[in-house]
Amino acid sequence: MIKRMFIFIILALLAIIFFNLASNYSESSSLSKLGHYYVEKGPQEIGAPNLVTAIVVTYRGLDTLGEVTVLFISAAGVGLLLRRTRRRPPDEPTQHQQSQKQRSKKIISTHKAASEIVETATELLLPMIILFGIYVFMNGHLSPGGGFQGGAIIASGTMFLLLALPESHLSRLMIAITESLSGFSYVVVGVLGVMLAGGFLDNRFMSLGTYGELFSAGAIPLIYTFVGLKVGFELSAVLDRFRQEDNSEDSGSV
Repeated sequence: MIKRMFIFIILALLAIIFFNLASNYSESSSLSKLGHYYVEKGPQEIGAPNLVTAIVVTYRGLDTLGEVTVLFISAAGVGLLLRRTRRRPPDEPTQHQQSQKQRSKKIISTHKAASEIVETATELLLPMIILFGIYVFMNGHLSPGGGFQGGAIIASGTMFLLLALPESHLSRLMIAITESLSGFSYVVVGVLGVMLAGGFLDNRFMSLGTYGELFSAGAIPLIYTFVGLKVGFELSAVLDRFRQEDNSEDSGSV
């Protein structure tokens, strides 16, 4: 009874809070002082037509560093949780273990190989998906997109490959090296902004170039390239770890 009353009180308080937020909400009809500064000075100072990119990458570069760090911690946590531990199997399996073993055999026996259509589609679409991901993070300063979006698209290509061709293998060494070098290079570019420009991830230590062109906005295309590669390979590593863990459970239960 006390537990139910406590839950009811919590829900009532949350309802009051959200009701006040919803009833007092009104759309802003004008920009704030900081917003005016970004709109007026952003294109001139940063050289990026995409103002969102200018804010996220340069003005609030430490936030982007925090997001990259969170992604790294998440990937490391997945690797830690899925790490294979060697345990000595019991001498006599229990009835539950025997039923699980028989169920796993049935599941494995029902697995079907990908059809020729799926394999051919994978060979055709996978390069396009990766190329589109590269396009998204390379043009993040000109159009909607960026490093995280492009990296997620590249990782979706990896997931497509693993689903269509389960027997395919990803190079752990290549993934680890590319992900590590991308993250390290990202931090190096940020430090160069501190040393040669006005702050961390300040893109103006490189020439801003011609406004609106691909190679413009200083170091932003370089920053987004490193972020896109890091996100793409890090998410691909997570997908590969899940696949390997699933395969190890299936083979261990047979």
